[in-house]
Amino acid sequence: MKKLAILGCTGSIGRQTLAVVDSLAPRFAVVALAAGNNLDELVPQIEKYKPELVSVGDARKAGELAARLREKGIALPAIHHGREGILAVGTHPDAEIVVSAAVGVVGLEATYEAVKLGRTIALSNKEVLVAAGELVMAAAHKAGKELLPVDSEHNAVHQCLRGGTHREVRKLVLTASGGPFRKTPLHQLQSVTVEQALAHPNWKMGNRITVDSATMMNKGFEVIEARWLFDMKPAQVDVIIHPQSTVHSMVEFVDGSILAQLGATDMRMPIQYALTYPERVASNQVDLDWAKLKRLDFAKASTRRYPCLRLAREAMKKGGALPCALNAADEVAVAAFLQRQIPFLGIPEVVEAVLARTPRVAMTGMDDVLAADAEARRIAGEEVARLAAKALAVAPS
Repeated sequence: MKKLAILGCTGSIGRQTLAVVDSLAPRFAVVALAAGNNLDELVPQIEKYKPELVSVGDARKAGELAARLREKGIALPAIHHGREGILAVGTHPDAEIVVSAAVGVVGLEATYEAVKLGRTIALSNKEVLVAAGELVMAAAHKAGKELLPVDSEHNAVHQCLRGGTHREVRKLVLTASGGPFRKTPLHQLQSVTVEQALAHPNWKMGNRITVDSATMMNKGFEVIEARWLFDMKPAQVDVIIHPQSTVHSMVEFVDGSILAQLGATDMRMPIQYALTYPERVASNQVDLDWAKLKRLDFAKASTRRYPCLRLAREAMKKGGALPCALNAADEVAVAAFLQRQIPFLGIPEVVEAVLARTPRVAMTGMDDVLAADAEARRIAGEEVARLAAKALAVAPS
């Protein structure tokens, strides 16, 4: 039985990880859970999995959690909160596998500390490698541990790379659905609504990642992740539109051979792969319905339609603080869009402005990363305010 700690247990990936744990019982035990503020989801998780340690967003939520557990007659685990709490979960002494699924930079430091301790990391949190790829991978190499990707695209690449050596790889090809606006006329993108942006054609995900899929910033992040995760040069990571989302990604080898990984659009499969690697364990939960698979289409990813993809590549090439700023600016801009403060195309506008104002400084430690993140968020807040005021000024009275 392997012992798990889950960062982001109440989010989409966290919940699906627990579904995989249930399906593979009794292979895994849950020793620690880190949540934000969703106690409605966390309380039944504590009741079912009986972790030794849990963490929530702040002290008020910690008190509320303790009261709700007492009211239901549930034995109290050790309850922590905030930065110290998520660090305690990520570094729990009994955790053999840490599932890094917390949304945003909140999970970065805890994952980094878990990597340094030599824990196996099932990685879903994009910020870990986007904001601090060089630091994290250096720590992983020093610990002699491989990061196991949970994202369907990187998980697919990981599986395909088992068919050849690193020096035999010509390039990685990450597939993208193209989101809900793949065919929307460019002049209409300025007026798309929050509801339209959240209507992803293939995947059910959280709000931020769904909007990031619509702008393709999500794919830009994945290009940066793949560069670090698989030790590739920036030019060796390509992106192609594949609206069916059946081919999750491909690896092209130097002899022209291409290996592709296909599967249903269900995150439980890559989660299970990461948790059970290097084994492949039977599952009756996830199957590809061949009868419904009529065709596989592919097309180039246009940076005119998806300017965020261009911005991500530029940040990756320049390096230093820019990838960290890219992520922070996007998080702030997407939140502003979801709150209807800025238009859809305001997202890349804010990000580009933040990158232009970010100095190219090296990231020598986690404090540098967190400082760059905070400064980028501050600048992004200014850019959002500027855009919001501009939109208000031109709005009809």
